Amino acid sequence: MQSILAGARRWAAPAAAAVFFILWCVGEAGRMGPAVGLLPMYWPGAVPLIVLTAAIAVAVRWPVLSLSLTALLLAGQLLHVVPPMQSTHWAIYLGSFVSLGLTAWTGTRRIRIIAVTANTGFAAVMTFLMLSWRHGAGVGWFPALYMGDRATLTTFGPQLFFMLELIAAGCFVVGLLLALVQERGRLFLARDLAQSTLKDREIDLVVEQERTRISRDLHDVLAHSLAVIAAQADGARYSVKDQPEPVLKALEAISSSARSALVDAQRVIEGVEDDGMRAPQPKMDDIAGLIEGMRSSLDILEGTSGTPVELSTGQQLAVFRIVQECLTNALKHGGRGTAVRIHFDWSGPGTDRARGIGPGTSPAATGRYC
Repeated sequence: MQSILAGARRWAAPAAAAVFFILWCVGEAGRMGPAVGLLPMYWPGAVPLIVLTAAIAVAVRWPVLSLSLTALLLAGQLLHVVPPMQSTHWAIYLGSFVSLGLTAWTGTRRIRIIAVTANTGFAAVMTFLMLSWRHGAGVGWFPALYMGDRATLTTFGPQLFFMLELIAAGCFVVGLLLALVQERGRLFLARDLAQSTLKDREIDLVVEQERTRISRDLHDVLAHSLAVIAAQADGARYSVKDQPEPVLKALEAISSSARSALVDAQRVIEGVEDDGMRAPQPKMDDIAGLIEGMRSSLDILEGTSGTPVELSTGQQLAVFRIVQECLTNALKHGGRGTAVRIHFDWSGPGTDRARGIGPGTSPAATGRYC
């Protein structure tokens, strides 16, 4: 249906103009007289027919030009430049209302208002031209010369004007209905597209949620296990100093490999890689923003000792996650308002700590180290 209306919208004006011209040529063939080529130049209605046919043809693409052609025709008849209408072909005027219907179908709201206003004026001028004996071939549309223009216009004017307006309104309503049907079809297409897009987004959301769940579970299991392995290896390495050198090296290798695997696992799990884009990983500079964001829920005290050194990207990510996990645990287990102390010690071999303190308690008695 939409494809039919789209094609009709494109070719409606030229087709209507061709049908309008051909039907009038057929209907008036016996009264036109000789023709020059295809145009009946010696027929009094030739100029009005040609002008209004052109007005119909351009109504869709150039509606203002269409209105201008009708206005020029009426002005020419008022000035006796164009032959007046006769009782057999006055209905050529209806071509203006056909143009109005096409404009109502394809035009904007502003153009429709202009076209309706202009055609109301055109109907009034047409009424005057058809009833006035001065503009109706010297006798007017009605042959009662003794009545004069005033009496004729007063008697028959309202009826003729109402009839012309009724025809114009019918053409306008038809064009408006076609526009509404086409707009309704576009709305249905937009609705179907929106529903299809929404369905696709729902599927993407379900897939993303499942990926997030798997990543979270994998992080909880894998990261915890690797951290335990590294901690156990370091504990065994530092607690017993008199172990053979191969054993110490093996423990150090286990610890180092576990930490490296932990960082790599976190990068794989937390790094989002979709369509060639990677989510930025947090660094040490992001810890300040993390702390500020948690101050509304926790009473945080910061501290630093030693000289900060340059850390690798993996090390910075590890420190950020440690602080993030400690703050989350403090809020989860201590609740809102819990006093938390975060201290960065750059003097040791690698002993960054975050310490949570419950409200109203002693650090030495109830503090927790993460």
